[in-house]
Amino acid sequence: MTGNSRVGGAGILIGVAMAMSFASIAMAAPEQAAVWNGKVAPLATPWTAEVSPRNALPEYPRPQLARPSLEHPQWMSLNGLWQYAPDGGQGKPPFGQTLKGQVLVPYPIESVLSGVQKHADFMFYRRLVDIPAAFTAHGQHVRLNFGAVDHDATVYVNGTQVARHAGGYTSFSADITPALRPHGPQEIIVAVHAPVDGANVMVGKQRLKPEGIFYTAASGIWQSVWLEPVPATSLAQLNFTPARSRDAFTVTSKLDGRGEGATLHVTAYADGKAVGEASGPAGQPLHLAIAHPRLWSPKDPFLYTFKATLMQGDQRDEVTSYAGLRTIAVEKVGGRNRIVLNGKPTFLLATLDQGYWPDGIYTAPTDAALKFDIQKTKDLGFNTIRKHIKVEPARWYYWADRIGLMVWQDMPALPTGRNDKLSAADKASFRADVSAIVDQLAGETSIIGWIPFNEGWGQWSIPAAAELAAQIKQLDPSRLVDARSGANCCDTKGDPHAGDVYDVHEYQGPGLPSPDAERAAIDGEHGGLTLDIPGHIWPNTPINPYGAVKDRAALTAGYVANTTVLRDQGVAKGMSGSVYTQITDVEGEHNGLFTYDRKIEKVDEAKVRAINEATTRAGGQP
Repeated sequence: MTGNSRVGGAGILIGVAMAMSFASIAMAAPEQAAVWNGKVAPLATPWTAEVSPRNALPEYPRPQLARPSLEHPQWMSLNGLWQYAPDGGQGKPPFGQTLKGQVLVPYPIESVLSGVQKHADFMFYRRLVDIPAAFTAHGQHVRLNFGAVDHDATVYVNGTQVARHAGGYTSFSADITPALRPHGPQEIIVAVHAPVDGANVMVGKQRLKPEGIFYTAASGIWQSVWLEPVPATSLAQLNFTPARSRDAFTVTSKLDGRGEGATLHVTAYADGKAVGEASGPAGQPLHLAIAHPRLWSPKDPFLYTFKATLMQGDQRDEVTSYAGLRTIAVEKVGGRNRIVLNGKPTFLLATLDQGYWPDGIYTAPTDAALKFDIQKTKDLGFNTIRKHIKVEPARWYYWADRIGLMVWQDMPALPTGRNDKLSAADKASFRADVSAIVDQLAGETSIIGWIPFNEGWGQWSIPAAAELAAQIKQLDPSRLVDARSGANCCDTKGDPHAGDVYDVHEYQGPGLPSPDAERAAIDGEHGGLTLDIPGHIWPNTPINPYGAVKDRAALTAGYVANTTVLRDQGVAKGMSGSVYTQITDVEGEHNGLFTYDRKIEKVDEAKVRAINEATTRAGGQP
């Protein structure tokens, strides 16, 4: 659910008595477990107890740019215990001072896994690090990398400012070599300002006072932190964009350091065998033809692997990467605009995925947990995920790429209710953040489309959706743009008549929009059938009981009936996809196919998979 509570279409109506009975279940005690420091999790997942200072997301954080290989990368994780102190916003960085508190990075401070479990607008992180001598040998430089910090971060090494970054959903890094001491521990301090919805910045569903369809904030460092030795000139980004002919990639690269005279050589491998190579000046596009191309799709999520070597004089930077060969477009099929994957009409049957966790809030407790939601979405017979107003860590997209789910990527929304109060600076900041997110995620095979606005949240005018759609399309013409998900709801209502997709929301629905002369059509949100499971409920949160059903059998039957309408009526109208709300419960919303703690699957998986597969089969016919 993303808009106001509403019941409609072919939905299931509820009575007052049933609503009261379901709301009362919120008092049921959730399943509890102690975390690493003895605190009790408000609601534990199967992975809560696996998290410890020695086991805090230890996997390599950036699979698409790994040195020197995915199996044996050269790097040092800084996930683990840091010193921590909240601050009033006026304090100077505590150089050389031991902070009284501690926090487990990279879990946001509001989460129980962080050990803090309390919000602060301003905070300091501090850690002393011994850097291996090998990291600085032979003229190498040391880069300090942050997956994401919410929202504004200033980083100091040994008292020297090395980075300043605003934007809670994008990664950043710094060459810290000039600030390093010759010997002994190095002091890293991160000063963070986290206004959440106290400022007009991207926040998604985060709120300082969560209620209804808005949830607990996730402040501070919430993605992995790591150190990495690199040459003076190194690869900062490597993207592989499939050619429309589906037999080649365009390789683009970005560099850290001076790139004069640097060359790039890339070799593509399929199942360990070289199938193509390209060389040229670094920083310029390369054409990488693929012999006997094998396409990526949810049915066959085949990924090519790449070895890339950057040469500048006698300096060499070697990285590995991966990508799938696939195209996505809107084309005329039977006289109507349809979404086509690899040139074939494809029904994008999706769940809404909000990426919240009761123990880690914005941060999955473990990599296995991060993978779980994606794998279960696939097991249930869906072929697409709508990643709802949140950007995930790189490893989430890695699993989507590998498991084989297409992804609609939302932009995290500005706070609601302020569309007419946004300043020129607020709008400019949002535009810049959108561009940064598109740029960061450009290499992800699973992402097939971008959604700048959801239901008009933070959309300051109808033309703004068209403006952002054009901005994104210019940056990334290889993917679709859904200019506004939910043209019929709820803020700054109206169809912008822009982008590649016309999108409506209807609860319980489904909505059955038709493609128009310019765009394909999808139901961007529907469903939302509510079933509470006592003992698996986020505590002390009122439950929104719209669309309530009495048990697992009723939820399964309701889902099957809802999706049957899509198969029998939506496909006939030329629809290209839909998004069911949602894969898991989240705090006060209990309309998931799984409970919030991921311990209970609330539907009959075989029956859901059967109707889903029947729907995608029907939607794949010309």
